[in-house]
This record gives sequence, structure tokens and C-alpha cells, in this order.
Amino acid sequence: MNTGKRLIAYAFRYKKIIVAALFMLAISVAAELTGPLIAKKIIDQHILGIESPWYEADKNDDQAVFYNGKWYKRSDDFAQGEAKGKEVRLLQIGRDYYFVDRAITFDGKRSIQNGMLMIQHGEQKAVYPIEKLSNSELFRFYQPEIRSIIYLLALYFSLLLAATVFQYGQRYCLQMAANRIIQTMRKDLFAHIQRLPIRYFDRLPVGKVVARITNDTEAIRELYVTVLATFFTSTIYMTGIFIALFLLDVRLALLCLILIPILAVWMKIYRQYASRYNHIIRSRLSDINAMVNESIQGMPIIQAFRRQKETEREFETLNREYFVYQNKLLNLNSLTSHNLVGVLRNLAFVALIWHFGHDSFNHQAISLGLLYAFVDYLNRLFQPITEMVNQLANLEQSRVAAHRIFTLLDEEGEEVYDGEMPRYQGNVVFEHVFFGYKEGEYVLKDISFSAKPGETIALVGHTGSGKSSIMNLLFRFYDIEKGQIFIDGKDIKTIPKQLLRKHMAIVLQDAFLFTGTIASNVGLNDPAISRQKIEQALREIGADQLLENLPNGFDEPVVERGSTLSSGQRQLISFARALAFDPAILVLDEATANIDTETEATIQKALEVLKQGRTTFIIAHRLSTIKNADQILVLDRGMIVERGTHEELMKKEGIYYHMYQLQQGNKETTKAG
Repeated sequence: MNTGKRLIAYAFRYKKIIVAALFMLAISVAAELTGPLIAKKIIDQHILGIESPWYEADKNDDQAVFYNGKWYKRSDDFAQGEAKGKEVRLLQIGRDYYFVDRAITFDGKRSIQNGMLMIQHGEQKAVYPIEKLSNSELFRFYQPEIRSIIYLLALYFSLLLAATVFQYGQRYCLQMAANRIIQTMRKDLFAHIQRLPIRYFDRLPVGKVVARITNDTEAIRELYVTVLATFFTSTIYMTGIFIALFLLDVRLALLCLILIPILAVWMKIYRQYASRYNHIIRSRLSDINAMVNESIQGMPIIQAFRRQKETEREFETLNREYFVYQNKLLNLNSLTSHNLVGVLRNLAFVALIWHFGHDSFNHQAISLGLLYAFVDYLNRLFQPITEMVNQLANLEQSRVAAHRIFTLLDEEGEEVYDGEMPRYQGNVVFEHVFFGYKEGEYVLKDISFSAKPGETIALVGHTGSGKSSIMNLLFRFYDIEKGQIFIDGKDIKTIPKQLLRKHMAIVLQDAFLFTGTIASNVGLNDPAISRQKIEQALREIGADQLLENLPNGFDEPVVERGSTLSSGQRQLISFARALAFDPAILVLDEATANIDTETEATIQKALEVLKQGRTTFIIAHRLSTIKNADQILVLDRGMIVERGTHEELMKKEGIYYHMYQLQQGNKETTKAG
């Protein structure tokens, strides 16, 4: 399904609101476009209609006018079957009106010569006696029309009021629908991100993901709120105008229809260039967000190593490219917006003048009301055209943003299961496991070991030997390429990932805390974790001694990533979090690496309690912390090269022995210093 269809699919979720908005829009357009037709009727029938034939009347009524001792009525005011007397006319010459006491045989150019009216049409000439009407006499002839004019004006303003009310309603509904659509889209996008595998985030910077959730969805909001609303409104508005133009003059309406293919070609050419520019602009904006995010997180390193100038230059490179393509898009918009609309408007008015001038030259009567209505409708016609053209830039930005969002939504995610999983006994088996982050490049080779319930398994080795990769596979952050992993005799590939992790917990070297409080970071707002359980976990881990002296105790606010807390305090909170969830399998990934000796001693005591009844995996650089492990696995270049207890490995005097001796030697050197 292409981008346009998927955007429409989102809109169809709120089709009732959108249909209601379009219905109100149709009513408001119909009400507004009726105005020029009413104005035409007022001008032609009730203002200029005074020049229609008048006849002497036998009786006085609301439509009759008394003049020079006789009653007169307009021809269209006589009832059916009512007798008509002598025909007379009222004609305008210059700014004055004159009474002609007889019918005129033809009309044409009017002039006053020697107190007589002369009408000339080509070679034809006619002379009539006239009487000039005073203002009061003229007003008498207009008086029968006043009621109709007031009625039509009241109707005109009522329609304008109705158009305003329904226009407000349609805009409100369309914008409400747009906000609902974006709310749903952001929810879907954020929920999908939670289901994406860890591997996806290895290749996409965090800033780019954030840009898609914030900047790109905001651009799509403009699509629904402004762009589509404008296009819907303008399309219905133009349809109504063309219907009115066809009712007034078919030939000129057909001539105006040429605007439609011109607009279609114009939009196609514009989109070819704008789409290319917008793709680059949105991509550079994501790069800028990613770099800003990375720079803020790494600010201590940037400042410590005096990399401010270099970082600024890297940022300016991205910023300059973003600026260049924004300017290209600006030039494109400037060339194809008001300039082209102005040219089309002028051409349309030239065609209008030519059309009516041609009719006048051929002695065809031209209604002033018709001319007024056509000019009014042409002016109205270019208003929606201008609005549509002005939204082309936003349309392309939205389409590009939508393409980026749907690309992210198309990434294969993992199903989220809310079911229950019986608590593990904790029997873990790796059988001939091979794994690589890149295809064909194994970082783990033929890994086999078993851990019995309640045992503590320690993984040691140099950096890059594969220790953390083993734990990533156990949690199914990544899936193995060869071999099998079993928990309680069940292949973990057959267990949904969310259920697999239900009775597992992990503590990382760099403890991650969320914005909230210390207590909320322990319980993670899980309703199953009571306040009592949170406080008990913190006390058992020994955190009460280090945290209760804070102003708000366990309710102390935690800002982004816990930057106001020490590394030891952050790690204690993460330990308490693992303890509160009571896992059957516990993973400590170099969890004591950033902790001072005193805090480490506190944690070691707590761990002895924590490890009881749990299968525990410890990844450690400090070999002194794993001396009591039931089994130590020594890894080198992705393979297990040694295994056994601390005493067994020391007797072998292999890799583990040398690593331990080296660390002990460093300690002795530190003490001596």
C-alpha cells in the first residue's frame, strides 16, 4: 500500500467526523456562492429593472406608481389577465432618469439633443419627447422594489451568516479529526518502537527515531489540519463556482475550465522537484537531531578533550546543507506560487473582457448584474487556487514525512503478549551456539554450558570476548544463528519474547533510570509491585543507608538518566529494581564495575540474599567478586577456553590464573603507592 492510501486509511478511522465536516462544508459553500446570484437579481431586476416597460394601470395597489395624474406598473408586476394600458419607459442618460411617454422601438446609444431623446443603433436613429424626473419622482418609481430589495438583502446576509456558522463547524470537525489521526499515528508509532528488536537501534541513531516521532508526525498533522482541509474546501468551492458560472454563461465557463489541466500539470511539475528537495531536507533534519542528541549526551567528553570547534564544524556542515536545500525549495515556491496565480488571474480577466466586449460589438445586450456576478465569481475562483498552491510545499513535506514514518512502521516488530508464564526453575542450557552481529562474522563460536537452578555462573574474559553477547541471546535481544538455548528444557525460540523475559531481570554496568522518583524506578509503575515491596527491596539491598538521607527519601525526584545521583546510588536502585521483580534468572552485566569499594561491599552482602533460589549470571571484570561462583566460564575470541570453580581454574594456571594474578598485582601496587 502506497503512502497516499495509508494516509487515507488513517483518515477513514474517523470518517464520520470527516463526512460531517464535508457535509457542513458543502452547505457553507452553497450558501456563500448563492450571494452573487442574489446580487445579480437585485441589480438586474430591482435596480436596473426600472428601465423595463411600464404600463398605465386601472387600479392602485402596492406595485403601482402615481405620476402626472396616472397610475403605472412594471410589466412583470401585472397579474395574469390584468388589463394593461399605454406603454411608457424610464431611461437613464448619464446620471439622470427621464420619462418617455411611449414605447421605444430599439435601444442603443442614448443622448439629449434640443430637449429630445435621441437613440442611435448603427444607422438607425429615433427621437422621443422626454420629461426629466426629480429625485422624489424617481424614488416613487423605485418604491415598489424596496420591499423585494430588503428581502433579498436579508436573505443574502442570512446565507452569509449560515455560511460562517457551517464553515466554523467544518473547520472544527476537520481539525479535530486531524488531531485524532495524529494522536493515533503517534501512539501506533511509539507502540511499534517498543516492539522493534534491539538490532534495529544498533543501526539507527536515537535522534533520528525521535525526529520521526516528533517532527515528522507534526508535519503530517499539518497535512490533515491545513493541507487536506484546504484542498477539500477549495475543491468543493471551485466546483460550486463552476456550477454557478455554467448557470450564468456556458461559453465563458468552458473557457475557465482550461484552468483545471493547467493546475494539474503545474502540480505535477512542482511535486517532482519539491519531493526531491524535501527528502533531503527531512533527512538532514534527522541528522541534525541525531547529532544534537549525541553532542548533549557526550558534552563532558567534548569539553574535556576540547572538541568544541570540531563539533561545531561538523554541525555547521549539516546545517549548511539543510539551509541550501531549504533555499532551493523557497525559490521553487516563490516561482510557482503567487506569480503563476497572478498570471492566470490576469489571463482570465482578459478572456472575460474579450468575451463581453465581443458580445457588445455584435449588439448583444449585456446585463450589468451578469457582468458583476462573473467578476465576483472569477475573483472567488482564484482564492481557492491561491490557497491550494500555497499548500503545495506543506503537501510535499507531509508526503515525505509520511513516507519516513511508514518506513519505520514497516520494520518487522515483535508481538506483545499479555499472557502468563509459570515461574522458571532456572535450568539454563546452551548447546553449540553460534552468533554474529553481522552475517558470517561470528562473535560466539560453539558455546555450550549448563546452569542448574540456584547456581551462579560467572563469565569472564577480555573486552570483546563475547560475554555480554551470551546474555543478549539469553534474553533474545538477538536470535542465535546456530545451536539451541533451553530454559527448563524448553527451546527459548518457541517462547514469545515478552513471556520469556517475565521471570528474568538484568542489571547493567551503566544503570539506566527513568524520569520520576526513586520508588517509581524500582517498581516501574507495575501494579504488581507494591510500595511495601519497593521499600523492602531498597532496604534489603542496603540502599536505605545511602538514599534515605536525601531530602525526599525514596520519593526523591529523578531527572533524566538520574544525573543528580552518584553512580553508586544509581546502581543500588537498579539492584533494588531487579530484587523487587523477584526473577528466577538474574543477570549482572559488570554491575559492580562503577561502584566504590564500600558500596560494593554492601551490594555483595545483598547479592548473597538475592542469589538464593535464583540462577545468576555474573559478567565481571573484577575477578574478586566472583570467587564464590559455582562455575566460571572464561571466554576468548568468542569461545569458552576454560571452565570450573575459582580454585580449579587457579590450579590450571591458565588464562584465568594470569588475569587474577594481574588484578591482584595491580591491587598490591595500588596499596603500596
